Amino acid sequence: MPKQKTHSGAKKRFKLTGTGKLLRRRAMQSHLLERKSPKRRRGFSKDNPVAESDVKNVKKQLGLR
Repeated sequence: MPKQKTHSGAKKRFKLTGTGKLLRRRAMQSHLLERKSPKRRRGFSKDNPVAESDVKNVKKQLGLR
């Protein structure tokens, strides 16, 4: 049986921490930043955990069964 391929889009978007948590970047930070408050823009720089309901699918895409 052939090897499972990693989803190319997923490997660019998600990061696995040392403790096994999955992190993602936040949305809404690519453009129109002038009108967003500085507090909101600072929050974009921090990675966010993947929702518990999505973890199973993301792990499958990354080949982390």
